[in-house]
Amino acid sequence: MNDQQRAERRSKQEERARDGRQAMIEYEVQARATREKTERLKALRLAKEARAQTEEPPAKPTKRRPAPRNNNCTLSSPAKTAT
Repeated sequence: MNDQQRAERRSKQEERARDGRQAMIEYEVQARATREKTERLKALRLAKEARAQTEEPPAKPTKRRPAPRNNNCTLSSPAKTAT
């Protein structure tokens, strides 16, 4: 191997090492952001659950049943007309 080939190989190795370090930094940044977001959401959820336990539950609305229909077919007397 000549000196130029060795220099190219070393340059590629150094570039891969830099890329690896950069990828690791990006991974750690994303992992930290995910942990912080998870912690924040967990705190919000726990606060909401604690608030729900201390408050009285809302009253359940009562369902109104419709008035029963009168299915008798009775004819009423004809209406009187004014003369």
